[in-house]
Amino acid sequence: MEGKMIGPGPYRATKLWNETIKLFRGGMPLKRHWAYFRSYDNSFTGSEAVDWLHELLKRNHNFGPEVTRYQTLQLLRKFMKNHVIEDIKGRHGKEDFEDNGQVYRFPHTSPLKPVPQRPPVSENCDMPRLIRWDDYEELAQPEKIPLKPLVLNSETWNKRHSIAIGEVHECKLIRRRDVTPKQVDQIWKSLTIVHLQRVLGLKTMDGVLDSKHINAKHIVHNVFSVNSTGIVILKNKTEDMPYWVLSAMKCLAKWPNGSETKQPMYPGFERDVLRTVAEYFQRLKEPLLTFQLYEVFVNILSLLQQEAVAVEALQVCSLLLPPANRRRLQLLLRLMARACHNPALPPLNDTIATRTLMVQTFSRCVLGSAEEVDLDELLATRLVTFMLEHHDTVLTVPSVLHSLVEDHLSHLRRVQIKYAGADADASLVSPSYCRQISRAQFEEQRVSGSQGPMQELLEGLIADTELSAKDKRKRLKQFQKSYPEIYRRRFPTAESEAVVLPEKAPRLKPQLMLLTLKKPFQPFQRSWSFRA
Repeated sequence: MEGKMIGPGPYRATKLWNETIKLFRGGMPLKRHWAYFRSYDNSFTGSEAVDWLHELLKRNHNFGPEVTRYQTLQLLRKFMKNHVIEDIKGRHGKEDFEDNGQVYRFPHTSPLKPVPQRPPVSENCDMPRLIRWDDYEELAQPEKIPLKPLVLNSETWNKRHSIAIGEVHECKLIRRRDVTPKQVDQIWKSLTIVHLQRVLGLKTMDGVLDSKHINAKHIVHNVFSVNSTGIVILKNKTEDMPYWVLSAMKCLAKWPNGSETKQPMYPGFERDVLRTVAEYFQRLKEPLLTFQLYEVFVNILSLLQQEAVAVEALQVCSLLLPPANRRRLQLLLRLMARACHNPALPPLNDTIATRTLMVQTFSRCVLGSAEEVDLDELLATRLVTFMLEHHDTVLTVPSVLHSLVEDHLSHLRRVQIKYAGADADASLVSPSYCRQISRAQFEEQRVSGSQGPMQELLEGLIADTELSAKDKRKRLKQFQKSYPEIYRRRFPTAESEAVVLPEKAPRLKPQLMLLTLKKPFQPFQRSWSFRA
């Protein structure tokens, strides 16, 4: 029973908790056990529960093979606390679950956590607003996000496409004002959230990320204020880690050549250095990924089977971190990676490998929720394991996002062509938001949105009674030359065109015109003979 994969979406941690309980209650083998001088049916021992649940979690795609037996025991203790299981006498809560022969059972009802209900989200949900021309809240790039085409009436189309009917409005070149640093920050924030939503494959970020808590200056700082190796540089040095912590991390990362001081080396010195670093990170007020970003990082866990997608999601999401947290995380991952791959470093633990020790020691320092969540330790272990395996890429700036922002800024700063009277239609050419739609809908709306007004214009020319036949024929010929496809659909045959445009009256020769003024032609009668 490997269970189903819980995809990305709001309240994923709660859904994983409920799914784990269902699998445990539905698959745990129940037997008859002897305890307290009597037998109990439908029960199991603590060791049996740890064995079975441990194998389940390792096979489950939501957790993975990194789950340890100790973490499984901790989860069962949380089950006991939340009355998912109880001892054979019905006690739970204060009693602790033990990995031994003590007998336990399931209560009649299992307390699944309620998942908050959200209003249904339509497929074409509104995307975050971006800078536009009038108020610097413009749309995202159309080649990246299919936009809902603009529907124009025939009068508006006539103004914007007047060349087709022989009229050209006066125009001039203008240059838009420069984009301010504050507006650049807002563009980075908007496009980063849009890009993250795209990578996660979500219709909305509600319940996953609150954009009000995102600081745009943090994103810009994390992108541009870095050294040659990509590590964030802090402007305020008081926010950085203490010197003694940095020295300890450098000593362990470059072992045995990382110590700048001539301090004596003794057996177990490297373990004391690791303990010093661990104590610093464990005493932080919140995990490095922050409480506010907990839900979005938990959603990234559902993408780990798609390695490239998960790496890109981590790249984008880590830009939202405060610069001090991002710097700590970069240095910590570098330390963990170097310690795991340093053959000269003595074992840091007598029972487990260095890689496993590093993950277990620092996982809760990286990811955690403000409230004690029952699966925090399992989720943090899997995320830190993945980040450790891809430490050289997960905390770099994604090139796709960087190019997207640069192209958008170039679009805002480009030279514009302004037509006389165009200000009246500014509201029509600057929509306040864009919608994400499917490719088929985009193609359908592109056709209907762009060709519909031109068809209306053609019908308007046909029905215009104030135009003379000569002018109407001239305008229709100009339209046919500019938009042959639309004209061909309206007049597929010469007969259909003749109904609207009757044939011209043929011009008569002068001699024939004179004949028409005389009497009707009479048959010629010979009244005399040429012969004598």
